[in-house]
Amino acid sequence: MSTAGQSGAATRPDMSKPAGSPNRPAERSADRPTEGMSTSALPGGSRPAGATVTGTGAARPAAARRVKLTVSRVDPWSVMKMSFLLSVAVGIAGVVLMAVLWLILSGMGVFADVNRTVESVLGTSGGTKFDLMDYIGFGRVVSLSIVIGVIDVVLMTAIATLGAFLYNVCSALVGGLQLTLTDD
Repeated sequence: MSTAGQSGAATRPDMSKPAGSPNRPAERSADRPTEGMSTSALPGGSRPAGATVTGTGAARPAAARRVKLTVSRVDPWSVMKMSFLLSVAVGIAGVVLMAVLWLILSGMGVFADVNRTVESVLGTSGGTKFDLMDYIGFGRVVSLSIVIGVIDVVLMTAIATLGAFLYNVCSALVGGLQLTLTDD
């Protein structure tokens, strides 16, 4: 049985070794503050905001760093959880929106005006009377919006999860989405 060192396989660098050792790349002294140096060691007793301490002890203004990152994989389980919560919020907002809209239109008398207009056009005869509220009453509107909200939750969750799987497949083929981030 051979060990990893004998087989010639690449091993991960040992991060427990001090900087500058053969298995760990050395950090540049300008990018890290000097360890153990207090701000009182600087001239004036403090350093300016946004300044970093170099190895020589002099403060220099910090420059904005640009970092290129690649989104190579999206976890489908976390996408499913987030899309479920967001679609539930959209469904609840839709039900509340429909209820408020119905109450506003009813308070303005829109349904009564439409009912009178339909009665005059149809010329109700023989005792049959048309009532718009039989079709778009408050209970029916809220019930229909709840059903649409539930369908919305199921569809949005399924589509977002399927989109995460599809993104992972495409990312494996072309390398993913590249982002450039800066810290200002």
